[in-house]
Amino acid sequence: MLEMVEELAGETVKAASVQLWPLIDRDVTRSLQAVHRWEQSLAVLKARLAGEAAVRGIPATEGHRSLTGWLQSRLRVDQHVARQLTVLADALRRRPAVEQAVLDGLLDIRQAMEIATAVNSIPDTLNAIADDASPTTDPNTSPTSSPTTSPTSSPTTDPNTSPTSSPTADIDASLSAGSAADPTGNGDADPVGPDEPGYAGMPDGTRIADDAEAMLIGMAHQFTARGMRKLGERILAHVAPEMADRADEAALRRQEARAQAKRSFTLHQPLDGMVRISGSLDVEAAAIVQAALQPLCVPSPGDDRSPAQKRADALVEVCKLASRTGDLPDHGGEPPQVAVTIRHEALVRRLGAAVLDNGERLSAAAARRMACDARILPIVLGGAGQVLDAGRSRRLASGPLRRALVTRDRGCTFPACDRPSRWCDAHHLRQWANGGPTDLDNLTLLCRHHHRILHDPAAGWRVRLGSDGIPEFIPPPWIDILQRPQRNLYHPRT
Repeated sequence: MLEMVEELAGETVKAASVQLWPLIDRDVTRSLQAVHRWEQSLAVLKARLAGEAAVRGIPATEGHRSLTGWLQSRLRVDQHVARQLTVLADALRRRPAVEQAVLDGLLDIRQAMEIATAVNSIPDTLNAIADDASPTTDPNTSPTSSPTTSPTSSPTTDPNTSPTSSPTADIDASLSAGSAADPTGNGDADPVGPDEPGYAGMPDGTRIADDAEAMLIGMAHQFTARGMRKLGERILAHVAPEMADRADEAALRRQEARAQAKRSFTLHQPLDGMVRISGSLDVEAAAIVQAALQPLCVPSPGDDRSPAQKRADALVEVCKLASRTGDLPDHGGEPPQVAVTIRHEALVRRLGAAVLDNGERLSAAAARRMACDARILPIVLGGAGQVLDAGRSRRLASGPLRRALVTRDRGCTFPACDRPSRWCDAHHLRQWANGGPTDLDNLTLLCRHHHRILHDPAAGWRVRLGSDGIPEFIPPPWIDILQRPQRNLYHPRT
């Protein structure tokens, strides 16, 4: 075996080094298809070798707690790559017919993974249906509550710890079980299989799973992996239609429980001025987030932001809106706010750096812009570091002042902007950093986008109150050489 694999590796290197320009078009296409099939077969072999290493306990022998960690070390790959190989090894070990279909060229490896996942989930789905159909009894006396007699309460079939909810569990658990559960290391401690008692928790579970597997393999030539996932979600409607609706309900409940348990949201460390965000939400929570963000992502004339940029801006606007409502709980005895520390010279000259309360730095221009925000606490330092100002009184446009501002402006006052008042900041006409007061005659509502424009000297826009007390904007000369004042005519006024 080793000699064969080494020879294959050498031939692969030779093939990869061949010049391609002499090939005719047909040979390029056929070679690509052949290499793709070759690649799928190699993926099966790789997964089988990984699975064999796990069954023999090699990772544990070499001091690793899991197959994933051992693969990272041995193959010098990232964790997610090692985890994917662990998942694949487990899936193919449990579904030899799917593995053979890949070797026969009927599936690629991603299709195989989707089919194996769908078929392997059938026992848990059927168990859940059986649980729902069973009569309610005293849990202290019912056989189904005993972990030693009921397959549905066994750790290997519990929906919350099923191999389908954590595909690495079978192989990695066999490593930690090792000497206790399977002292020979021959894999005798595998979970309940399709030919053993208790499989699927109800009659004909083996037949249903095998029928589903055969049908999905037969349909693979028509669909990509994503299509196979969708088919897998509804496969019981084809192979066991009498229980499809109940299966859907049970599967969705289990899916929702898994998603709820795995929910996360992470703000990573800043790198080059960017903070990467990652996380996961269940379908219900994601729908709520999308509903909040979508109204702020509607295309509008002159808006050249990408969809991703719009969603990022919308997330910030939603958080700012939540801060303005006053309904958020206090944090450290104070309303939620961001503290920005900056030296007086940098604030006045617009040169230098400010520091956020988490220790991150930002420009003086950004600090001046943030000073208008209703939830920013500016702390101004003198030359020797003494605190000159820790937020002037009545700097925040809140309470009656905010209501008066909303009544007057109705929304963003920048010309042609339709953002409503709840999405707007209170902007100081004479900047707070220059001593501008916080009163109605020195404030106007601006959305986040136009707030940035007003604080950007290069944009060239200025704002003032007209003789009637309504904000008006002076465009830069390259927009209007006469610099005639413009007003927002979108929001109705009384």
